[in-house]
Amino acid sequence: MPRRLNLPDSASVATPDSGGKLFAPSAARNTEPLTKALAKFVPAQGRALEIASGTGQHIVSYAKAFPQIAWQPTEVAEDRIASIAAYLSEAALTNVQAPILLDATAPGWGSNSSPADLILLSNLLHLISQTEAEVLISEAAQALAPGGCLVIYGPFSRDGVLVSDGDVQFDQSLRAQDPEIGYKSDADIQNFGATCGLSPNEAVEMPANNLLLTWRAPT
Repeated sequence: MPRRLNLPDSASVATPDSGGKLFAPSAARNTEPLTKALAKFVPAQGRALEIASGTGQHIVSYAKAFPQIAWQPTEVAEDRIASIAAYLSEAALTNVQAPILLDATAPGWGSNSSPADLILLSNLLHLISQTEAEVLISEAAQALAPGGCLVIYGPFSRDGVLVSDGDVQFDQSLRAQDPEIGYKSDADIQNFGATCGLSPNEAVEMPANNLLLTWRAPT
């Protein structure tokens, strides 16, 4: 995943903020709807692993909304790790562990991770290849505790069809930078999760044509 450094500006905009924090306008926009949507999937207690926590804006909101959960943020980039730590320090939360480095597209991490009752990631699959996405999902399936839930949010095609002109343009801009990346089919991703032993739930429509895809691990 670290090789994907030259992406369109619209892919992942984050600008320096105060105290070592980075600020992503897209995270500011989708934090509230994501936090509300997660309420259906967050367990009464347990451990949550966030993959690709980005700037740290999301996990602060999640930890405040669901204080019964112990949250573990992760990132692949050192500047994002520093930003997450800065957000957490400012929020003074007691239910979030220090962020750790994790490339979730690399094989092997799932079997070495402490079991998680919830694993979630936002706005990542369109920035990695299909093969990397499948590695991530298969590893996440291994890292889930029995009955745990995997939640993936972001832009997807609907069974291979892009649903708006904006989606077409964004997908094209991504593929122009790297032909291996771009929108994934919701059906393909859901079906792949099933091949990893997870039971897919119905997709949840989110603002701006995004989707929330979820699966449940066997008990």
